[in-house]
This record gives sequence, structure tokens and C-alpha cells, in this order.
Amino acid sequence: MQQVLESVKRGGSISAPMREAPEAFPTMVVQMIAVGEETGALDTMFSKIADFYDDEVAASLKALTSILEPLMIIGVGAIVGFIVISMYLPLFSVYDEIK
Repeated sequence: MQQVLESVKRGGSISAPMREAPEAFPTMVVQMIAVGEETGALDTMFSKIADFYDDEVAASLKALTSILEPLMIIGVGAIVGFIVISMYLPLFSVYDEIK
């Protein structure tokens, strides 16, 4: 980010120093910023990038929720089963003592 800041202070582009750090900035983001700089619609490109990543986060959260839901149902079932067994086990032992 420091290189991007220095490039902008010198009047250069935002995308050029971002290309030099592919581990920090995805290629798609750099290309969209470059197009936005060339067309003068940088704000539109930033909005499109933000919308894309918002949709990705929403999809990831939906997938995570769909995985957690069955696990939570199994957990609640195990708790209810434990409570039922702990309630009826003493009754069975009392019934055996009556015989």
C-alpha cells in the first residue's frame, strides 16, 4: 500500500504498483482499477469490486450456515437424548428393585 500511496502522490496510477504485488491484490481487482483509471470511472469500478466481494462473502456465509445447521440439530438431539436417559434410568432401577 505504501508503494500505491507514493505512486499516487507522484501523479502516477493506482494499478501499476498494485500489479507488482500480486500476493496482496487479486488480478481481477487490479485489472478493473486499471480500466477505471483509463475510462475515468474509477468510482464505478470500486463499486463493482465491492459488490462482487459482498456477493462472495454472502455465498460463503450461506455455505457455512448450511453446514452448521445439521451439526446444531445433532447437538440438540444429543442433549435431549441425554436428558431423557438421565430421567428414565433411575425409574428403571427403581422398577428392578420392586421386583
